[in-house]
Amino acid sequence: MQRYGVEQIRNVVLLSHGGSGKTSLSEAMLFGSGAITRLGRVDHGNTTSDYDPEEIKRKISIYLSLIPVEWKGFRVNIIDTPGYADFLSEVKSAVRVADGAIIVVCAASGVEVGTELVWRYAEEQKIPRLIFINKMDRENADFFKTLGELQAHFEKRCLPIGLPIGAERDFKGVVDLTQMKAYTGTQWQEGEIPEEFKGRAEEFREKLVEAVAETDDELIAKYLEGEELTAEEMWRGLRAATLGGQAVPILVGSALENVGAGRLLDAMCDFLPSPRDGDQIKAINRATREEETINPDPTAPLSAVVFKTSADPYVGKLTYLRVYSGTIHSDSSVWNSTKDRAERIGQLYVLRGKSQEPVPQLIAGDIGAVAKLAETSTGDTLCHRDHPLVLPAMEFPSPVLSVAVHPKTKADLDKMGTALARLTEEDLSLKVYRETDTMETILSGMGEAQLEVAAEKMQRKFGVDVRMEVPKVPYKETITVATKAEYKHKKQTGGHGQYGHVFLSLEPLPRGQGYEFGDRVVGGVVPKNYIPAVEKGVTEAINEGVLASYPVVDIKVTLYDGSYHSVDSSDISFKIAGAHALRKGLSQGQPVLLEPIMNMRITVPEGFTGDVIGDLNSKRARVQGMNPQDGLNVIEAQAPMAEVLRYAIDLRSMTQGRGSYQMEFSHYEEVPPHVAQKISAERGKA
Repeated sequence: MQRYGVEQIRNVVLLSHGGSGKTSLSEAMLFGSGAITRLGRVDHGNTTSDYDPEEIKRKISIYLSLIPVEWKGFRVNIIDTPGYADFLSEVKSAVRVADGAIIVVCAASGVEVGTELVWRYAEEQKIPRLIFINKMDRENADFFKTLGELQAHFEKRCLPIGLPIGAERDFKGVVDLTQMKAYTGTQWQEGEIPEEFKGRAEEFREKLVEAVAETDDELIAKYLEGEELTAEEMWRGLRAATLGGQAVPILVGSALENVGAGRLLDAMCDFLPSPRDGDQIKAINRATREEETINPDPTAPLSAVVFKTSADPYVGKLTYLRVYSGTIHSDSSVWNSTKDRAERIGQLYVLRGKSQEPVPQLIAGDIGAVAKLAETSTGDTLCHRDHPLVLPAMEFPSPVLSVAVHPKTKADLDKMGTALARLTEEDLSLKVYRETDTMETILSGMGEAQLEVAAEKMQRKFGVDVRMEVPKVPYKETITVATKAEYKHKKQTGGHGQYGHVFLSLEPLPRGQGYEFGDRVVGGVVPKNYIPAVEKGVTEAINEGVLASYPVVDIKVTLYDGSYHSVDSSDISFKIAGAHALRKGLSQGQPVLLEPIMNMRITVPEGFTGDVIGDLNSKRARVQGMNPQDGLNVIEAQAPMAEVLRYAIDLRSMTQGRGSYQMEFSHYEEVPPHVAQKISAERGKA
């Protein structure tokens, strides 16, 4: 692959709602640039970017994929991303290292929930963007309806620079409003604008010229004087408006018919920023503890961020990185400033889907990969040891759906821990932890599809078969009134017998206090050397309550009396007596079940607020407050964990995918009696 300077590099992320045609568009751009000789199709499972077996099987993108294209003296690093909400971490990683974005919208479906989400991510990163209205050849394709939706959702700054010639089966090509020329067919044949489209083209051209002129004092003066802007002035003004965020140019075409992909590549090179044009990146120098501005210069000190890690079946661990400054060389050594470790760099690669092209170096602004790094993981910064820079950390969404993972066989159990660790290293939106109360391994992610893919990957890559179930709720038990209990353990079997006699007092403690043990024994009625045995018996017995065998909490147990036998008493006798006395006391203390209560912060569009609150009420939740925020409502609530284990699915269904939420543990609370009876009955059956 030819070498390019920083000004000739474009790092562009493809974003959209699922099914809008990003992967087909990337395939059309590869084909149009000559990088591939055959146009692949998602339905046939032979596209360059969707190469993983799960992607081919499901016919959707699951992982981000690098698609570098060489076009008219530029190197365009296209990053194809998933459109499905469950794979949000891949989208976030790609947006983090891109300088510009293409938001792909289906001409038949218009603006969808995923379009709104990815627009928000691009806004958060403040990256310039273009919009590509795709699938003009599809039934019900309507460019002007989709344009209206875009301008209604994302302001009037969404400006068409191309109009379609025809639609559905009659879609033939595109009118380029910057040149006022018509381009038709896959060969992009230039010609005059058909008569029936001239009036509309002139109307939209006038709006475009006006918007471009407003970005520059010199141009607005020329426009107001009635002078025509030259092609060079149009280009300069539109580029400045796009880079400054005042305009979002809209292009149109059909990826499947390979119409408009070449014009989109032209627009990427013309209007989207090079690494030098983007916002300045700040890094912390760990030696001086001061902030530095990163200069995207190949001769500057090295700084590169790792934005993805994957387990490649051929080369092992593959690390994707974006170089922000300096140059990284194959067969060199770098410093991982995040982990304070040296890292050996082997062969560097430029990736195109699953194919890997070895390269001697990657310069500032470029994107590539390296295999078999020992210490480095996603989000780490690579630099020179004598200039230790740390780039801003990558932020990933918190998981919203959890499952309990159970191995199918003993062999699977032995390998499961390693497989889960590798999964969470690849995808930082997956979290694994051990729930000590229920003795379950919990895997948390962004949704059902992501967790299903994780299970299938464990089987395919690591040979681990697992089943996934709804996690058990870690209920607790406690008492509500103080009580006293006595138990005498006496056993005579010839020779030395067993004798232990204890009196315990049990008192409820405030919520969250746990368990305390004390003694008020006087007069040696229970010798001091047996008191630890009583405590051990109580501590073991407290793990199983009397209602439904859940652990007992928020209780103070005090040994205050007892008796012993000079010959038959022993540690085991007093341990047994302590355990039995505790169980007896628990039965007398009016025991209750406690359940975990979660704090929830739910963000939904105003139109869905009533449905969401009604659903929360049906889940025994308490709505604590509601705050309007940019056309959204933020609902604060508390709900029992048992009722919201699958809330991610419920909320997505209620809000058409527009709602989001965060949840964290708050406290334990008493379970209502009718619910407690049901839980105890189910626990008894189990």
